[in-house]
Amino acid sequence: MSDAPVLDYAASGVDTAAGDRAVELMKSAVTRTHNATVFGGTGGFAGMVDASALLGMTRPLLATSTDGVGTKIALAQAMDVHDTIGQDLVGMVVDDIVVVGARPLLMTDYIACGKVVPERIAAIVTGVARACAEVECPLVGGETAEHPGVMAEDDYDIAGAATGVVDAERVLGPARVGEGDVLVGIASSGLHSNGYSLVRKVLEVSGLSLDAQMEDFGRTLGEELLEPTRLYTKLCLDLIAAVGEGELLAPLEGPEADASRAPGMRGAATGIHALSHVTGGGLGANLSRVLPRGVVAEVNRGAWAVPAVFDWVRREGNVSWAALEDSLNLGVGMVAVVGHDSVDAVVEAVRATGVEAGVIGQVRALADDEAGACGQGERLIAGMKGVDAGAVLLRGRYLVE
Repeated sequence: MSDAPVLDYAASGVDTAAGDRAVELMKSAVTRTHNATVFGGTGGFAGMVDASALLGMTRPLLATSTDGVGTKIALAQAMDVHDTIGQDLVGMVVDDIVVVGARPLLMTDYIACGKVVPERIAAIVTGVARACAEVECPLVGGETAEHPGVMAEDDYDIAGAATGVVDAERVLGPARVGEGDVLVGIASSGLHSNGYSLVRKVLEVSGLSLDAQMEDFGRTLGEELLEPTRLYTKLCLDLIAAVGEGELLAPLEGPEADASRAPGMRGAATGIHALSHVTGGGLGANLSRVLPRGVVAEVNRGAWAVPAVFDWVRREGNVSWAALEDSLNLGVGMVAVVGHDSVDAVVEAVRATGVEAGVIGQVRALADDEAGACGQGERLIAGMKGVDAGAVLLRGRYLVE
């Protein structure tokens, strides 16, 4: 008889009982995200929603997005605070589909970890569920994978995916944007979930601890850095419902639908024409993605006050403003490109929700010789994120809170 030990899954480091316990702890939070569209409840191999509402659309288009939270997770792990990182995930995923005008239908999540600690996994998913409920998006499925020997016991990573729907005739984006459109900046809640490799390096260089009390922030440094991403989905959908989308200025498909058209086309006077979620790459790179070729969105850097946390990153890390605006949102988390007659209504509606908003610039024609003729301190950003579209001109100086 062999003296070799008897092996099973637990001996390899995978605790299925702990996984089941985590599911039980998170189940009620997940269920609270479910609305009348969810079919079959939880626990199946696939999450399902009733898509009958799509039958009332002329041409329903499915929009999908997937993302993670990035290295902000390292701060959550260091602080042993795990119930906020889920909101960051929902913000990164669901707010990327609302920019085309899509209403979210469902979301799923995935957690990989070195060891399943039921209470920690439940805290993470509860944060996801709480944010899903806020944006009215059912969380219909997920997976927790235990990877012993590949990840350290306390390590984890999280990712998610969402699907939404929008009628083709209501899609937002370059096809609606024209000269005279106005840029409305909607405030961020802080750093959100981008640029944290830079932020963590600055934290290291500063020599400060996460529990250091910061007078400028009115709380600890860790609390400021872990502030969850603001959720914009419901706010944006309500804005679209209130003021509409304006008219199409270019076809949505076919050989002429590549965001190119003759300069000189003015935008509709009313409506939300495009939305830009300011994530990795900063305001310039993300705003340019929703503009047609031949126009430039001129942004006044002094139109809003940059929150103190961004200036802390700049000062403590000796980071240039250019490097900051290429990696962080600098206080503007979403930009609405709006018809000039709808600006006041949009700004007032956003402020009524308790979120600051204001005009930060305007769309105009891009001159043929403008690409190489920036003035001192100006930056013209175009061709970012692999998109051949419009341009963004950043000018002026930032104001700090």
